[in-house]
Amino acid sequence: MMKNDASALRWLMALALLLLVGCAHQPVSLYQWGSYQDQVYLYFKGESREAQIQALEKDLQVMQAAHRPVPPGLRAHLGMLYAETGSDAKAQENLLAEKASYPESTTYIDLLLKKYQKQVALP
Repeated sequence: MMKNDASALRWLMALALLLLVGCAHQPVSLYQWGSYQDQVYLYFKGESREAQIQALEKDLQVMQAAHRPVPPGLRAHLGMLYAETGSDAKAQENLLAEKASYPESTTYIDLLLKKYQKQVALP
């Protein structure tokens, strides 16, 4: 009978351990991505640039209100969208903000700035 009690105790302890592990706090993502990934997909499908801009601007407002960092690439993508719709100042503002937030993107952002300077005459 004692052998069964010890076995039952081990099973209860194992079950309790599993329950504790299952309830462990999950890490919070560094970035709040919003609809950014969906907007990139829609970009390549050729969807409305204006609708994508609205969605990303809304995401930015939510991130800023929550004091969360803007994920890498979001402002660059937004800058490209603005450049393609002829909003030169907004394009430059977002591309430079991406470059300031993520200095490792400098080479790519400089390339985009040159490209859009030729296409839409950014200052």
